[in-house]
Amino acid sequence: MSTSSLPRILIVDDSRIVRATIIKRIRDRFDVREEVDGEAGWEALLIDPTLQLIITDHTMPRLDGHGLIERIRGSRVSRIRNIPVIMISGDEDEASRQRAKDVGATDFIAKGTGTAELLARLDTLINLGRTHGELELARAAAMTDAASGLLTEAALRRQADQLLSYARRQGGRVGILAIGMDRASDSVADGGKVARQALLAGFAKMLGGMVRREDALARWQDDTVVVVTPGLDARQTYLFGDRLRNAAAGSSIQLGEQALSVTITVGIAGYPDDGERSEDLVAVASKRLAEGWALGGNRVLGGNLDLGAQARDSVDAALLHLAAGRESAVMARLPDLGRAIFPMLRLIDRELRLGLPLADIEGKLAAARDGQFSIT
Repeated sequence: MSTSSLPRILIVDDSRIVRATIIKRIRDRFDVREEVDGEAGWEALLIDPTLQLIITDHTMPRLDGHGLIERIRGSRVSRIRNIPVIMISGDEDEASRQRAKDVGATDFIAKGTGTAELLARLDTLINLGRTHGELELARAAAMTDAASGLLTEAALRRQADQLLSYARRQGGRVGILAIGMDRASDSVADGGKVARQALLAGFAKMLGGMVRREDALARWQDDTVVVVTPGLDARQTYLFGDRLRNAAAGSSIQLGEQALSVTITVGIAGYPDDGERSEDLVAVASKRLAEGWALGGNRVLGGNLDLGAQARDSVDAALLHLAAGRESAVMARLPDLGRAIFPMLRLIDRELRLGLPLADIEGKLAAARDGQFSIT
């Protein structure tokens, strides 16, 4: 049997003699890679996806076996995080075994373990790793929508429920955004299912590059995408939605040789203001998305918040624009906005005794409104 068809094992030990001894005992059943310390073993694991099991010594320079296992179990890559690891040691006391178990070793063997027992344990763990990998692939397939590559509705509900549970315990907040394309889907309707799926995949890819790592992104009922974002209150969720809306307006989706411009509408909801269950929150956000489309699209709608045409003249909308770094969106309305907040300025000046030149400010605002001088 060629070595390429044998299960591949990484042996990490600073002793050349120990490595050679282990290899001699298992080379007919396993393909082996050797490294001399934990850092080299870690680097090998990162670049070599064919590795199926690790045997590591506990005492080594640079990074010892315990540190290597802790790093492996803390990896964000499931292939690395779930790989079976055997700690091999000359110490056979219970304390050494327990420490290896505590850091995440799958098994612990003494350096004097017989060949038959060593091979049996390796076979068992290789099979265990294969089974775990197959389960991971099946789980990932069940959680991922084939057309868009996003999470499925069921997977999103699970993640949303976990985030909501944590928010309830910690007194936190969770935002929900229901996002839909305004008119782009109509332009490919004649292309049939293939064209619509290509558009959806492009839309999902575009949004995926805009959300945070901690956000959950899922396909929800045909062409709608739902984002669950932890830690954001209603206003922050609103601003997040508006950043997505602006980013989408400046992007395009490539369909074959055609670059398709899109605009999006976003309906938002949040825990605890709009409900406590994930299904209720998504329903509220979806309803607001539909209302946004009815108002003409290309807007963010959330309760009393709307950066569409209805709210463009409000002080609240101006503050939202400023918080998002869009001063140009409010420049033309500065005189009216100034007059709108003037009663607040008067109260602040009176209570805090700032000595503001209110009469002069009021006169200049009136002149600006009447066009006697411009605001630049």
